[in-house]
Amino acid sequence: MQRVVMHIDMNAFYASVAQHLDPGLRGKPIAVAGDPKKRNGIILAKSRQAKAAGVKTGLAIWEAKKVCPNIIIVPPDYAAYKRYSRLARMIYYDYTDLVEPFGLDEAWIDVTGSLPLFGGDEMHVAQEISERVKSELGLTVSVGVSWNKVFAKLGSDMDPGDGIIAITPENYKEVAWSRPVRDMIYVGSATEKKLISAGYKTIGDLAHAGDYFLKRRFGKIGFMLCLFAQGKDVSPVRVMDYERADVEYDIKGIGNGLTAPHDLVSEPDAKALIWLLSESVSQRLRESCYRCRTISIGVRRAGDLSGYTRQRTLKTPTCLTKEIANTAMALLLENQPLDEDRAIRALHVRTTNLVSMKEPFQHDLFGNADRIALMERLDLTIDALRRRFGNACVRRGMELTDEAMSGLDIKRDNTVHPIGFLR
Repeated sequence: MQRVVMHIDMNAFYASVAQHLDPGLRGKPIAVAGDPKKRNGIILAKSRQAKAAGVKTGLAIWEAKKVCPNIIIVPPDYAAYKRYSRLARMIYYDYTDLVEPFGLDEAWIDVTGSLPLFGGDEMHVAQEISERVKSELGLTVSVGVSWNKVFAKLGSDMDPGDGIIAITPENYKEVAWSRPVRDMIYVGSATEKKLISAGYKTIGDLAHAGDYFLKRRFGKIGFMLCLFAQGKDVSPVRVMDYERADVEYDIKGIGNGLTAPHDLVSEPDAKALIWLLSESVSQRLRESCYRCRTISIGVRRAGDLSGYTRQRTLKTPTCLTKEIANTAMALLLENQPLDEDRAIRALHVRTTNLVSMKEPFQHDLFGNADRIALMERLDLTIDALRRRFGNACVRRGMELTDEAMSGLDIKRDNTVHPIGFLR
């Protein structure tokens, strides 16, 4: 039986949610943007009206106002986005249990097995889902229908305005192969330049690329992209956990970064942010039942916005907030003088080389295994309190030394970005 896969993309998601919550914003050019006072005032999303006026994601607020003087700026509301995302997925559940999220606003669903229950017409099902999202949530979606995930996403991307596009074995050469190669998932700007320089401008050109060229210029990923272009993607739509409204991914790393409210020019400044980030990362690490072996930091300087990363691999894996924070701080001090001339604008803490907490590991012969186990239990107890009473119910003194950062809840406001289906 040929698969029936749909990719559903909620249009202008952040801006549409804001307009639905505030009817006074409907039909007006609005943009969701960060707070300039916190130095993250860039456009995160824009409404159709703002897009028509020339506003683009990533512009500074002042640039957006220059393009569209009557634009209305609204702050992000991640709690609302997560709520609407979950409600949309509840609708998808009515048609299949094979639902794979791709960020908050996108999802693949596989209705191959359940399609006979709805009359056997995939276009009717796609139309019904579109109408339900509109009537029940007040949002519009674009739906791509195909026999594989790559072409289903291509279909939804082709009509970003409440449309349904079917790419079938009968029409894919006319519909998909004529599209620019950049329209296919996993073809970024760098890959596009390489392909175009070799004469492969469309998805159809890529489908006919020679093996020698693909291997020489791209390695294994080149063959993968060629198979995608040929419609030979066989990656499954993963089963979604109904209770968690999420999919179990093979996590490669957990990290968090932030642009500081002010330039970091001293050790106490940097330490406050390092601990805030480490709290978020370690808490998510424990929630996912992992320990890490490698801890890395990313630094972006204030002057020329240049940056670098550094990492350290530990002898034994850890999920302790204190160990992650101290390691991250040590990496920073070893590589970055802290003064007015070498101020830091943003920091990032990341853990990789993960191992399951269920797997046994060899403690350091000269370490203190009992104390480590005790501290781990303490961190897990604090996690339980925060889940019940909020992340601010237990705070470390180090995180309160900087007034501008003391009110931040980095874990709550952290956005987990889409994870590709290549795992």
